[in-house]
Amino acid sequence: MKPILSFENVELYYDHVYALKGVSIEVGQSETVALIGANGAGKSSILRAITGLAPLRSGQIHYQGERLDGTPACDIVRKGIAMVPEGRRVFPYMSIKDNLLMGAFTRTDKAGVARTLESVLERFPRLRERYGQQASTLSGGEQQMMVIGRALMAKPKLLLLDEPSLGIAPKLVQDIARSIVAISRDEDVSVLLVEQNSRMALSISKRAYAMSTGSIVVEGESKALMNDDRIKAAYLGSEV
Repeated sequence: MKPILSFENVELYYDHVYALKGVSIEVGQSETVALIGANGAGKSSILRAITGLAPLRSGQIHYQGERLDGTPACDIVRKGIAMVPEGRRVFPYMSIKDNLLMGAFTRTDKAGVARTLESVLERFPRLRERYGQQASTLSGGEQQMMVIGRALMAKPKLLLLDEPSLGIAPKLVQDIARSIVAISRDEDVSVLLVEQNSRMALSISKRAYAMSTGSIVVEGESKALMNDDRIKAAYLGSEV
């Protein structure tokens, strides 16, 4: 089976400073893949490349067997790719309902949108409880649930998650991790997860790539990487 997403020797620069250097990765159908590494390693640059926010210097990106790089960013959501950005980026003065519906802006099937909205509220009961509240009144963890729900409103085939555990209370991190597993399983969605919380990322993904200074330095099955001495020393040693 062909991967839903593949990078082939991708290089990406910001001005004259490289962010990605010869990066090759794959995400399979209905697979959760983690990108781990320190801040500045190049993880988020991969997401920017996928979403058309940063042009490639060289290499190619393919999605569902078709060339993706060079596609206008505004068209990428319509292809079935949804992004949950770092830092949540909610519409603070809009209600939870309206924040969620913003995720369905490319859809015209009203009945389908209503079914997806109900599915999101079933998955995140706290959002139903606070449905009419302004997004600014939610806790950080609740806002993260909302922006994941907002991405799901687009009915994506590929979900990109950028640091979903950042700034979240430990208990809610566990809830969000379980939600990611359930989304991939129940919605038949492929997930590319960018995380500095390497232990969490490896525990819920099938495969992982470890990055350093714009390159892939280790890759493999996540369970195996949890016991890899290189990963333990570089990425897991200081985590609890």
